Amino acid sequence: MDRETRMFAESHFRGLRGCLPGRVFPTPDHVDFIEKPDSFSYADFFKGYLLPNVPCVFSSAFTEGWGSRRHWVTPSGKPDFDYLLQNYGDVVVPVANCGVQEYNSNPKEYMPLRDYISYWKEFIQQDYSSSRGCLYLKDWHLCRDSCAEGVFTLPTYFSSDWLNEYWDYLDVDDYRFIYMGPAGTWSPFHADIFRSFSWSVNICGRKKWFFFPPGQEETLRDCHGSLPYDVTAFTLLDSRQHCSPPLEVTQEAGEMVFVPSGWHHQVHNLQELRAVQREVSEWKDTMPDWHHHCQVIMKSCSGINFEEFYHFLKVIAERRLLLLATETGPGEGEGNEGTGLGPQQAAFDISRIAEVLASVVAHPDFEKLDTSVFSPQPEDLLQQLEELVAATASL
Repeated sequence: MDRETRMFAESHFRGLRGCLPGRVFPTPDHVDFIEKPDSFSYADFFKGYLLPNVPCVFSSAFTEGWGSRRHWVTPSGKPDFDYLLQNYGDVVVPVANCGVQEYNSNPKEYMPLRDYISYWKEFIQQDYSSSRGCLYLKDWHLCRDSCAEGVFTLPTYFSSDWLNEYWDYLDVDDYRFIYMGPAGTWSPFHADIFRSFSWSVNICGRKKWFFFPPGQEETLRDCHGSLPYDVTAFTLLDSRQHCSPPLEVTQEAGEMVFVPSGWHHQVHNLQELRAVQREVSEWKDTMPDWHHHCQVIMKSCSGINFEEFYHFLKVIAERRLLLLATETGPGEGEGNEGTGLGPQQAAFDISRIAEVLASVVAHPDFEKLDTSVFSPQPEDLLQQLEELVAATASL
């Protein structure tokens, strides 16, 4: 990130202050296709898509050097089962049954990749049907569980990835997934984890996306307040008349889709603290440590609570502080283990962390937590970040 882009971004967020939460923005009438890597900079992406929070599609030219595109695909464009079996056949992978609805998702089982590929071949031979159902390999943590060197190269546009940076730091998890499956496999309607943005590359085959911008999903809730399982279902046609038509994208082999923050498409919609509190409100007066139990339930449903969210912000903040302290030149991040994040990106990230942390510290539910063991104390970290934001304003 250069200084001009950082100033543009900070001006953008200043302009958003005071906007009502849940504000619905108009849906774009199309999704842009980015064709040439050489003429599309990080600043172009940041200003044109990341900040406005709208999707785009990158051409296959952006991923042509990936090892997975060379080795996982046959010359005819089909999955190279022999290569996958030779290199990952014994790896146990998660497999979902697309034909069975379990709440708003699908039940999963685990099997060696070789067993799934055997099923896949039989599924194709049987005219895309099987008594076992339509099985979809999804959420395989290849990068976490196996040697994935050379499989992909992180695109520069997504180099500031707080979630994976945090989990890599803890060395316990990641949000890098592999999906594989025959024609007919699909993912139910969802928004991505923690309402984060994401990106997805098709190594081979084609994929159709249905996008709804933040807020539009509210018009699709049923009488119980639940989101739909399948937005293409005939029974939803009446509901969809009350919102803008979804953006539809057909993703070809090698292409990369940018999924903006909070856009619903086809993953599980996570339950947040307010929803938890509404569900258990009737026990508020009789349940000891009611607020603590809400935090426990929120973590079990969404994977994170206020305590872990503070730790997440702290880790990223400390790494950006270290990067600024050791920065020796544009694009050289000695304190950030070679990610290539420069001082402008670090300063921008710190300004965003400070604003988020300020809202967390002021939240009445956060104030009910025992933060005496937090190090540093949230207020002290916030003060440090705000002082640095002021000091780096002219960086």
